[in-house]
Amino acid sequence: MWDSERAVCLYEQKSSDVTVSSDTDDSPRGFTAAVILPLDQGLLCVTVDHQFLFYSLVVHLEEKFKLMLSKRLVGYNEEILDMRFLGEEEKFLAVATNLEQVQVYDLESMSCSYVLAGHTEIVLCLDTCVSSSGRPLLVTGSKDNSVRLWNSESINCIGVGMGHMGGVGAVAFSKKWKNFFVSGSSDRTIKVWSIDGISDDADQPINLKAKAVVAAHDKDINSLAIAPNDTLVCSGSQDRTACVWRLPDLVSVVVLKGHKRGIWSVEFSPVDQCVITASGDKTIKMWAIANGSCLKTFEGHTSSVLRASFLTRGTQFVSCGADGLVKLWTVKTNECIATYDQHEDKVWALAIGRKTEMFATGGGDAVVNLWYDSTASDKAEAFRKEEEGVLRGQELENAVLDADYNKAIQIAFELHRPHKLFELFAELCRKDGGNQIETALRALGKEEIHLLFEYIREWNTKPKFCHVAQYVLFGVFNIFPPTEILEIRGIGELLEGLIPYSQRHFSRIDRLVRSTFLLDYTLHGMSVIEPDTNATEMNDADNKLLVEKGDQEQELTSEMLKEKALSKKRKPNKSKDTSRKKVKGAAYTSLAPIPLKV
Repeated sequence: MWDSERAVCLYEQKSSDVTVSSDTDDSPRGFTAAVILPLDQGLLCVTVDHQFLFYSLVVHLEEKFKLMLSKRLVGYNEEILDMRFLGEEEKFLAVATNLEQVQVYDLESMSCSYVLAGHTEIVLCLDTCVSSSGRPLLVTGSKDNSVRLWNSESINCIGVGMGHMGGVGAVAFSKKWKNFFVSGSSDRTIKVWSIDGISDDADQPINLKAKAVVAAHDKDINSLAIAPNDTLVCSGSQDRTACVWRLPDLVSVVVLKGHKRGIWSVEFSPVDQCVITASGDKTIKMWAIANGSCLKTFEGHTSSVLRASFLTRGTQFVSCGADGLVKLWTVKTNECIATYDQHEDKVWALAIGRKTEMFATGGGDAVVNLWYDSTASDKAEAFRKEEEGVLRGQELENAVLDADYNKAIQIAFELHRPHKLFELFAELCRKDGGNQIETALRALGKEEIHLLFEYIREWNTKPKFCHVAQYVLFGVFNIFPPTEILEIRGIGELLEGLIPYSQRHFSRIDRLVRSTFLLDYTLHGMSVIEPDTNATEMNDADNKLLVEKGDQEQELTSEMLKEKALSKKRKPNKSKDTSRKKVKGAAYTSLAPIPLKV
């Protein structure tokens, strides 16, 4: 910071908060912009890797100015390689993001609290623990062939381990005694590092010593896991095998063979004598430590499985892979009970919260997702909704008993009960409650009208329910103007579904009405029903015409009967035929003209 009037430097930062890349990097990172914020809010600096650093201006007596880093916002994480929860309460998340530094996020605000800088190459892996003195420790493995031990409270590197001939791709802390950690490298060796006697408050990092070394595999080592009792360590490699070693001298116990591709992740069960391995052959296998036999195989991922870790005391485990999917499995039934698709690229990192039962995932899409177990809250919410539904259902029944149809219709809409709603409208149709239907429909909002149109469309598809549907539809079109109906979302599609069935119903009714005319005529002709003499619709002229025609028919019938009687006298020998004709003649004589109703 400079005084523009005197051209004097007022403050110079001794050490940068931005890690500069190695000399071999063609694009070293640093600041790209710095802006003094108004109203004495401090200084805002922007870095090449999309970080925003907020500095607050502090004035001292002996020094005029001093800048203190108050907040760090990370705009882009690059590819996330590994992550772990940090601290006793697991309120922080340490993330390795394809950089030389480790970023530690506060889970409440998801802002970057601080950065651990010291490696000269990309950090490939990390692990965390809480020391015997209660301080959170963190170990990192890097592409610079070294491991570093950090005290996350003082944000200091307290130990450096050199000796690997390749990048360190896997590290794991002791689970029980917290006095050592194990590292695996692309040089195919496993080393055990002791951290006994290292002060957590050391200002300068000390050189760590390896207690044991073993050439473990034929190819790169991808993952390490230490048993809960610190007696065994398991390693997974690209040579398609996983090996179990006895600590602390790294004596081989068993070799797990069966995968067809390299193994990306291994982990011990917290309750059983078994190990799970995740492989590039799209499967997860569970192995018995005693004899190295494969107990179970879990299939479901469509690409390489990159991480797998146990949950809920070993009864379940979660896996993530190159297909961007996160899957939850039940060990007992071998079933995948849930699949989550929240990533757009490979999911490289998986961190499990041992106390909170939370877990975090991150991958090539530079996104960190936090997951928590919502089973209990979902059950409580479902119970609350069920209880509320029972109460509202009782209110609905009370409203029906009180004949308060307006309230009953409103509650039926809230509870999404189309069958009950149909019964209410059908009851109003039988009672001809046009005013009540109008009052109930006027109280509906646009969303409820849209829902009503959906229900009407379903009712209208069945001849048994169509009359109620048409009755309610008639009421809707009578009450609401077309401009309001057209504003309803998706009304065009709903009306298209109503039109063909309505046309079919009206055609069927028209055919039925026309058929009733023929039926009435037939029944009148058969003297089954009496003519309606009081019908006001009968035309007098037509009635007279029908009566005259009836008289003429009667006279014609009587003449025919006389001729037939004469013919009978001429042929007395055909008794059977004569008897039949007499019967028919009697029927004709009893026929009377019937006025038709038109």
